[in-house]
Amino acid sequence: MKILAIDPGTTQSGYVVFDGEKVIECGIEENEMLRKKMLNLPVERIAIEMIASYGMAVGREVFETCVWIGRFAGYWETALSNNPVEFVYRKDVKIHLCGNPRAKDANIRQALLDKFGAVGTKKNPGPLLGIKSHIWSALAVAVTAIERKST
Repeated sequence: MKILAIDPGTTQSGYVVFDGEKVIECGIEENEMLRKKMLNLPVERIAIEMIASYGMAVGREVFETCVWIGRFAGYWETALSNNPVEFVYRKDVKIHLCGNPRAKDANIRQALLDKFGAVGTKKNPGPLLGIKSHIWSALAVAVTAIERKST
């Protein structure tokens, strides 16, 4: 079963289509383009990284990201599927992949490299070729959503 995982942002979002073993497609898209692209992606599930409050003041960007989380979720549930959106919190990703809620992005990236192998090069591609920036977070969301559903 293929899953679309999104690391949402204010104007752009990282995404990955993942089948549980390999990345089928990935990229960073303008949010409106990704919303439209969702129509043509061969997926049965969607997982979106969700924002959590830790008692600290937040800025405008956090609220704009929340708006996009809602747009992606609403579009999925009304236009694309009867399956509910799975919201995955960053803390859950850290615990699932690293066993520690204090893990940093570098720890998550290393856990994914340990799990799937080297990124590789164009001449010698690895299973994670093309993964960069916000796509790492989207892949971490996908892996967490798939693996916690199967346990």
